[in-house]
Amino acid sequence: MIFSILFSSLKQTPCKFIKIVHSAAFYGLEAAFSFTLFPADQTFYIKSLPYTRLRRANRINTFKNHRIFRFFAPHNALTRHSVYNRRCAVNIPALTMKRTKIKDLLTTQPAGQEVTVSGWVRTFRNNQFIAINDGSTLQNIQAVIDFNNTDEALLKRIATGACLTVTGELIASPAKGQAVEVKVATLEILGDCDPEKYPLQLKNRPSLEYLREIAHLRGRTNTFSAVMRIRHAMAFAVHKFFNDKGFNYIHTPIITGSDAEGAGEMFRVSTLDPNNPPRDEQGHINYKEDFFGRETNLTVSGQLEGETYALALGEIYTFGPTFRAENSNTTRHLAEFWMIEPEMAFYDIQDNMDLAQEFMQYLVRYALEHCAEDLEFLNKRAFDEDQTKPQDQRSELGLLERLKFVSENDFQRLSYTEAIDILKNSNPNKKKKFQYLIDEWGVDLQSEHERYLVEKHFKKPVILYNYPAKIKAFYMRQNDDGKTVAAMDILFPGIGEIIGGSQREERYDNLIKRVQELGLPEKELWWYLDLRRFGSAPHSGFGLGFERLMLFVTGMTNIRDVIAYPRFPGGAEF
Repeated sequence: MIFSILFSSLKQTPCKFIKIVHSAAFYGLEAAFSFTLFPADQTFYIKSLPYTRLRRANRINTFKNHRIFRFFAPHNALTRHSVYNRRCAVNIPALTMKRTKIKDLLTTQPAGQEVTVSGWVRTFRNNQFIAINDGSTLQNIQAVIDFNNTDEALLKRIATGACLTVTGELIASPAKGQAVEVKVATLEILGDCDPEKYPLQLKNRPSLEYLREIAHLRGRTNTFSAVMRIRHAMAFAVHKFFNDKGFNYIHTPIITGSDAEGAGEMFRVSTLDPNNPPRDEQGHINYKEDFFGRETNLTVSGQLEGETYALALGEIYTFGPTFRAENSNTTRHLAEFWMIEPEMAFYDIQDNMDLAQEFMQYLVRYALEHCAEDLEFLNKRAFDEDQTKPQDQRSELGLLERLKFVSENDFQRLSYTEAIDILKNSNPNKKKKFQYLIDEWGVDLQSEHERYLVEKHFKKPVILYNYPAKIKAFYMRQNDDGKTVAAMDILFPGIGEIIGGSQREERYDNLIKRVQELGLPEKELWWYLDLRRFGSAPHSGFGLGFERLMLFVTGMTNIRDVIAYPRFPGGAEF
């Protein structure tokens, strides 16, 4: 037989009154009971008092603002005939009072109010001082327990990593570095943690490499909790920016038959038996017998599909996972990453550059305004890490300085041709300090070249445009010179290229010629070509790798540390 216990608050005081209601609608009974709380085992001893009869509707209205807890009563413990005289014991969870986030408590004026805090133990000192963190902020709150009147077995369970809930009085803290603390009245261990086996011993300052091996726990460190809070803020800011500008969010497919970049480095999606796949007359795998009736892959970009809706809704953006099977183990590459790709009808290359600059400055300013605490922490962390490097490898700008460098400066715009002239005549190129020397027009720029333009030459963010057609994708609009396309890249300090985009080729004849020149499968692009046959319009777009943005905003140096569970060659754990 199941009953419900309803109450608004719980205190360590005997003879309070709560209500116990029979769960069966047939009886519709309400009875009041007295109870005494014994904090050692969190048990209420309950004695029933006379009940009154209620209608079902009244009962629902009476209880709708209360918390409901259920317990199993002994057989026939509370029935219509025995409710007056029976006595029973009920175990009540300690989570009876709504918890307050530590972030909010730390800004609350202490007035002796009772509060409940839930979180994970960071440290436990002198059998008295518990540092608790719940992930809402970098800061811990100190809970002070009366160890003289606390069971020794319970004290032993308060270990680093354990999850607990405390309820007590919020008071001003006499200790330095904290405004408030909680004087514990009740404490419950929600989840034990064996300190001898717990792999995350923060006092040992585990390396980032080690933390990647325990990625399921690294979110409990200050570094990764800060990174993930910023990641959330940046994702929210992306949606807010485009929503406020009237863009429509489009979900483009993850499984696709097209290769937007023409690179061929894609993950195949198939349900065929890998040990015995069906084959055609030529001995090739017959994908017509596969699930989709054709060869399919995980997408590398939602751009092509996004263009179809830009030429219907005007302005759209995508924000979703993309995949590349590039066998690269660098600090800048992931096999699974997130892309933000706006596509806009009636935008030319200049409009595209304007929007991209506005977008990037908005995101950086949003981070500075809404993630100040986490950025301060990561700024210090980046500075400390920088001090371990040789002098010539240290950054000239700190993290916060780089962010302000972007938010406060207009972006320098110049053509690829002008950039090549600057680089060819630069001291690093003349003295052969560049790893990749610039000796001719048409080469693809490397990160060292991009950073030189931003950090040394112009000392501001840079937008390069009008790139050689031979180093850019087929869909970019061809310029009248016959050599370049209306492409643009945004370059940032410390990272180089962060955005790539272009005005898209809207002319059918030009696009089909380019497709044929590159030997791309025209039949598979029929729907994309149709856009140029039926009401084509000038349009543009760009792509921002979300993890590349996160590297810049957080100052982390390895892209595997700005996503919860990185995917890379040989790495698909968790």
